[in-house]
Amino acid sequence: MKHIFYLFILLAINFGNAQILEPVKWSTSVVKISNTEAELVATATIDKGWHLYSQNVPEDGPIATTFTFKSNESYLKKGNTKEEDGHTINDPIFEMKITYFENQASFRQTIKLKNKKAFAVNAVVEFMVCDDSRCLPPTEIDLVFKIQ
Repeated sequence: MKHIFYLFILLAINFGNAQILEPVKWSTSVVKISNTEAELVATATIDKGWHLYSQNVPEDGPIATTFTFKSNESYLKKGNTKEEDGHTINDPIFEMKITYFENQASFRQTIKLKNKKAFAVNAVVEFMVCDDSRCLPPTEIDLVFKIQ
């Protein structure tokens, strides 16, 4: 009985020390362009050694970063989500040219405001990150942009 108790304690310690990797943290902000337009800014803060992939990734490459904005009657999307310049390399693992971001990346979506009331724009970002030895499965994160 004593051995089972010690085995249970050992397993509990091992499970307690298991680390959940979350190498990307997302934050949101809104830049008011005019009385009728705003820019939604999603910023990814990326842990050292990890790469977040661009929205534009060749077929058979890693999962591209994608934004899905939930529509509502208070706004209209204008164009596609823009990203800043990243690093483009010939990736030896995927054997293709890939653009990725290190440390930080900002993505911007312009919207047309349909009224002057405060509201929230809800979105989901799906992304994949890799370091030099592994890739994590694609992750979806809910984002909220508060329009004042």
